Amino acid sequence: MRRPLRFVVTGVTGQVVQALIEKGREHSDVEVVPLGRPYLNLENTGTIADIVRAASPDIIVSAAAYTDVDRAEGDPAAAFDVNSRAPEALARVARAIDIPIIHISTDYVFDGYARSPHVETDETHPLGIYGQSKLEGERLVVSNCNNHAILRTAWIYSPFGKNFVRTMLHYAARRDELAIVADQIGNPTSALDLATAIICVGRKLLASDCGGLRGTFHLTGAGEASWAEFAEEIFKISKTMGGPFASVKRISAADYPTIARRPQNSRLSCQRIQERYGISLPHWTVSTEETVRRLVQKQVKER
Repeated sequence: MRRPLRFVVTGVTGQVVQALIEKGREHSDVEVVPLGRPYLNLENTGTIADIVRAASPDIIVSAAAYTDVDRAEGDPAAAFDVNSRAPEALARVARAIDIPIIHISTDYVFDGYARSPHVETDETHPLGIYGQSKLEGERLVVSNCNNHAILRTAWIYSPFGKNFVRTMLHYAARRDELAIVADQIGNPTSALDLATAIICVGRKLLASDCGGLRGTFHLTGAGEASWAEFAEEIFKISKTMGGPFASVKRISAADYPTIARRPQNSRLSCQRIQERYGISLPHWTVSTEETVRRLVQKQVKER
């Protein structure tokens, strides 16, 4: 009997890897193998190759990242180790054992000054260390393994880990009104939807050597919103389910200063991946409802 396709994924607790573990269980021919601390330390790049090889992957998913955008400004060495040099090591392993690599990247490779959704060929210009380190990771994957798919995504949320949906529900249980930025726009993306797409991309990379399936793609939830609109939708859904909700005070990014600058326009056009893979993620409002439902049900059980 043939063993399942083995997706070896970096990370253990992150949203994408947790979503992949859950979605992998829905497929009898897929096995998701997470590799993370303490067994795999992405800052110790010299150990990555042997550990990944020992897991006997059919495909590598480079999902783990240094995602603390503000902290990265004061800790660039760690950000570049995890976001650049670790993907480079993973790409080299993929090339050496002749398998594909899927690398998860971000909207932060752009400065966000465009007035329309970014396409893959737009000029990149990160505003801070996080975006710079992720862009360098993309470049190192491309230069070290031709058999790759780089998936840029944005505004990830899920029932797992730290994310905007969980944060909003947490604070809504404690405050009647929350001030939320209204002049930054993006595509909220469910990690569960992203995981389903990653499995699809992986299957096709393994099944075909078509060059059109290789390269850089944008992959986000359908539709767009500001952070304030996203929060309002979360609270509307939660309220109908008996969960926490709050009113939203719309503010500008200038009213909420952060250490690192954020792209004002984080929207990504997903036309390329639709054309080449036939993949379109659900509208963000649909997937947000499912995530809020799961989180509210969990809160009710824990009361």
